[in-house]
Amino acid sequence: MMRGALAFAMTAGTASIAVAEVPLAVQAFNAYCFQAGQTEAQARTNMQALAGTPLPFDLTFWDATLEDAPADVPYGVERRCEVAWNGNQPQTAIDALRIQMATPPVFGSETVLPDTHRPLSGTALIEGRALLNGRVAVVHVGTREGTEGIRTFMAVDRLPTSLAPGDS
Repeated sequence: MMRGALAFAMTAGTASIAVAEVPLAVQAFNAYCFQAGQTEAQARTNMQALAGTPLPFDLTFWDATLEDAPADVPYGVERRCEVAWNGNQPQTAIDALRIQMATPPVFGSETVLPDTHRPLSGTALIEGRALLNGRVAVVHVGTREGTEGIRTFMAVDRLPTSLAPGDS
């Protein structure tokens, strides 16, 4: 596999999506951010094995069910994995994310966005995903201003059963 670029292709009938250049941040996100049972150190080590040391992107990670989370975590988020990198590439990130979420084991099914999350300025995609055991996840892709210009981010938050949206 080439470092820095990974070719993805998905075919459904006659429709085809191809992502020729996928940043290492997207590859690492797709490879490790959907895996439960990791501590921050394990997630970082896994991503460094894929992307190199130091990581060529920023990583924000915690799982409050396994270790202490930062004091300023957003309400209800028990696990977060986010990568952010320099560049304006939200569509590349979304295309690769869609392929990853549809690859077995499929990452939940689309559901109502929980009240804890909302689109922010720069949001290109935000979506609730129903998970096993009544949990819900929120995937979020977008851009924000950084010190060196536009940065793209991808995040997935897992919320406990008590915050999953009800049937309405």
